[in-house]
Amino acid sequence: MFKARFRVLPIAIVAIVFASVLASPAQAAATKYPLTVKFGGYTTKIAKKPTKIISLSPSATEIFFAIGAKSQILAVDNLSNYPAGTPTSEISAFEPNVEAILAKKPDLVLLSIDSTKAPQIRNALVKLGIPVLMEKAPATLNDVYAENTLLGRVTDRSDGAAKLNASMAKSIKVVLAKAKKSSKIRIFHELDDTYYSVTSNTFIGRVYKDFGAVNIADAASGADSSGYPQLSAEYLLKSDPQVIF
Repeated sequence: MFKARFRVLPIAIVAIVFASVLASPAQAAATKYPLTVKFGGYTTKIAKKPTKIISLSPSATEIFFAIGAKSQILAVDNLSNYPAGTPTSEISAFEPNVEAILAKKPDLVLLSIDSTKAPQIRNALVKLGIPVLMEKAPATLNDVYAENTLLGRVTDRSDGAAKLNASMAKSIKVVLAKAKKSSKIRIFHELDDTYYSVTSNTFIGRVYKDFGAVNIADAASGADSSGYPQLSAEYLLKSDPQVIF
């Protein structure tokens, strides 16, 4: 019978990744503006240090806060409710509204490349003189480190980004060392109530694998095609995961 011994919220993983700063790297150079960066396959030109940023990505919002750029965030999307104190707005992360964005008069917008009509929204904002960063979901930990570094440069918080990366690397190293000493645990990462999951070919799946967990989705039908297979109730019963995320 399918019986999970533990159910762990995804925020538990976020807590590991965004642990408190444990290292103090050498001081990074201040950002010089105007600045041109490449992110998500797009080039963005930023004339001056942004102080009125709209972040339409929950993951980016967490990074901005973690690197010390909280005071530069004007508004965030309706799903960005972590960490506490985020200036949540009515703007959707999945279907952003250009008029709603313009009404807040931002000097920089971060938009997920997975948002509906993301390229069109970007083009509309850029034509009106608002720079837009297009965020692409990370595929590896190195991609996460790279995004931290880039957002640090953009906000003139390179010191904070360097400390965050050092903290993440140290925390992950400690967790991995402990994971190697423990027995492998069968896990199921639940994306929604229709049993869609993730395999070890996805970013979060690789994290589970590095932690020594056995992902039941890896052996499921369709696992190799997309990395996001839909499992059946029968498969879950048979696999009997010990932990559900």
